[in-house]
Amino acid sequence: MSSNPPVYAIIRIRGTVNTPYDVEYTLRLLRLHKKYHCVIYPSNLPGLQGMLEKVKDWVTWGEIDRETLIQLLKARGRIPGGKKLTDDYVDSKFNELGVKGGIPALADAILSGKIMLHKVDNLIKPVFRLHPPRGGFKRTIKKPITQGGETGYRGPAINELIKKML
Repeated sequence: MSSNPPVYAIIRIRGTVNTPYDVEYTLRLLRLHKKYHCVIYPSNLPGLQGMLEKVKDWVTWGEIDRETLIQLLKARGRIPGGKKLTDDYVDSKFNELGVKGGIPALADAILSGKIMLHKVDNLIKPVFRLHPPRGGFKRTIKKPITQGGETGYRGPAINELIKKML
């Protein structure tokens, strides 16, 4: 297997009420303007770890796998204009970037680090709007995972949460 750094899915799970200015500013930099918005960033992006540490009480994040990323792109991927992301669109627009094979090929390119969604936002919207999780959260949102809550780093368990929110 390749030694590519993992790709993080970051989901905002708390709203805007009583959010300190510096945290709100960092959330805007991450493009997490609203509750239940999700973004995808490579874990080795400069400054990302510090930003996640700053907003850890408002977001949850972890390593997204290929299967979940494909489902996310198919269900919630949007192109400029708000239309759904399709295999035909990926083949026509991402061809010059070396992506052939539709949404699964785009997911592979994202996971390998060849394409970063925040750099190609003129081809695909980098923010995925999700539903609240089916069945709700099992614990309180305001505490970190280490204290029995929902916020903070959750590792591969992020995939289960994303599937509940599609």
